[in-house]
Amino acid sequence: MTDVLLRGGLPWRLGAPADVLVRDGRIARVGQGIDAPAAQVVDVAGQLVLPGLVEAHCHLDKTLYGGPWVPHSADDTLAGRIGNDLARRAELGVPSVERIGALLDRMSAAGTTHVRTHTDIDPEIGLRGVEAVREAAARSPLDVRQVAFPQHGVLTNPGTAELLEEALKSGVEAVGGLDPAGIDRDPVRHLDLIFGLAERYGTHLDIHLHDGGSLGDWELELITERTKVLGLGGRVTVSHAYALGQLDEASVDRLAQGFAEAGVALATGAVYTYPVPPIKKLRAAGVTIACGHDGIRDLWGPYGSGDMLERAMHVAYRSTFRRDEDIELALEAATYGGARALGLTGYGLAEGDRADLVVVPSGGPAEAVVVHPARTLVIKDGVVLHN
Repeated sequence: MTDVLLRGGLPWRLGAPADVLVRDGRIARVGQGIDAPAAQVVDVAGQLVLPGLVEAHCHLDKTLYGGPWVPHSADDTLAGRIGNDLARRAELGVPSVERIGALLDRMSAAGTTHVRTHTDIDPEIGLRGVEAVREAAARSPLDVRQVAFPQHGVLTNPGTAELLEEALKSGVEAVGGLDPAGIDRDPVRHLDLIFGLAERYGTHLDIHLHDGGSLGDWELELITERTKVLGLGGRVTVSHAYALGQLDEASVDRLAQGFAEAGVALATGAVYTYPVPPIKKLRAAGVTIACGHDGIRDLWGPYGSGDMLERAMHVAYRSTFRRDEDIELALEAATYGGARALGLTGYGLAEGDRADLVVVPSGGPAEAVVVHPARTLVIKDGVVLHN
């Protein structure tokens, strides 16, 4: 493997220009005036150097990316989108290895190096989505991790629980959940089941929680309590958590303290007009925040580009962030926050970290988020993928 020397860039948070030497898939040195005669030298003077972007919440198996335009046909309700997905996925050839691959290619070009995707598991589709994502991921340099996701309910959809366990036995990295009260109508049994699977198979757990208001508040408390009791801190993520954008400050403070103590992460996409968790307050309390696109060009909606800097911009905009230090919180969610939520090791810009690097023609992190220009260079595990 050829050594690569990034000359004169601006490694994020370092505070000064520096060279970055990549050797054997790792960051070997970071500093000024590095001498490496045998290395491939890339001049990135004045450009921002970031760790690889982390897409912490998407649905690769559903995507129509790379195919012909499909007009959106669902109504504006959650039930309507679920029904539309069920009714049309066979007609449109979902899941498609080729379309998943096209989306992964797009993500790679935009600097994403790690992906967590929620893959539908239900009696009708079985594990075909899992297999399609695996096949596409095997052709991609990206690190792709799946969540066995019960999109259409667990308790209300007989046979799904058994398939979730089968997916975990096959090596799927996380088990998912969906609105334990709003969809499955029995949060205690739902959480018993999915937490039990995560504990039994040593996996991560990522729960979609759309339920809002006091109902969502209660469910978030239940999730926090179970995480503490079972010692699953660092392995549990709640995605969306719309209730956090609706509750009073005292309630958010209480929940935030619980998340931080228990090790529960939150993932947001800041999609459409749905409530966005108060990221600034949550980060101040020590809560891990990750972000992702949610759906990308699928039967749930026609939007999504696969560019995590653009997604970070949406998160910052929906959070009404204007100051650079606040906008930078959205970039953190698309990098270090996502890495913590996924349990990545050796992630970052320090010597010894995996050489997953993205160079952005930008003078600083806030500008990179707001402008999200085309990437100058993308490196994965020390290999130059795009330049």
